[in-house]
Amino acid sequence: MSKTKMSIDTSAELMENDILPKIKEVHTDPDMQCASSGDLPSALTEPASQKSPAQWAYERIIMYIQNFEKQLDNDHEVGLGLAGSNAGVIRIEGLGFYDPDIITYYGVNEAGAKTQLIQHVSQLNVTLIASPKHIDQPEPKRIGFRLAEGLDRDPDATT
Repeated sequence: MSKTKMSIDTSAELMENDILPKIKEVHTDPDMQCASSGDLPSALTEPASQKSPAQWAYERIIMYIQNFEKQLDNDHEVGLGLAGSNAGVIRIEGLGFYDPDIITYYGVNEAGAKTQLIQHVSQLNVTLIASPKHIDQPEPKRIGFRLAEGLDRDPDATT
């Protein structure tokens, strides 16, 4: 018989574990880098109940953008398309939120025009797209990594 270590959680710990964020992904490629692999920024390990819907969506979008960028080669950057829309692709240059329920994306569209998308969290439906980087740009811009640094530095992602 093997010895199994048993732990007993207090009712407070059980309640906290129930409200802490959970993430699960399954892919056909077993080598696929999941958004949940590696260390999550500290902001993503805090209870969602302490955040507005906008802040909580903002923090998770950052995690997905960063993970998507890890899979890109040096000729591509992350772009954004709206599911079910013919608005085209926006090369993401910034991301923000306005409490309690607005997410905003800043970037440049396929024609090179400055673009800002403002979206209510209840309408969140974003497609991340591998977009070719600008030909005059030696290295791709990795916005996900810059955004994630902010989540690690500051427990309140609003600053």
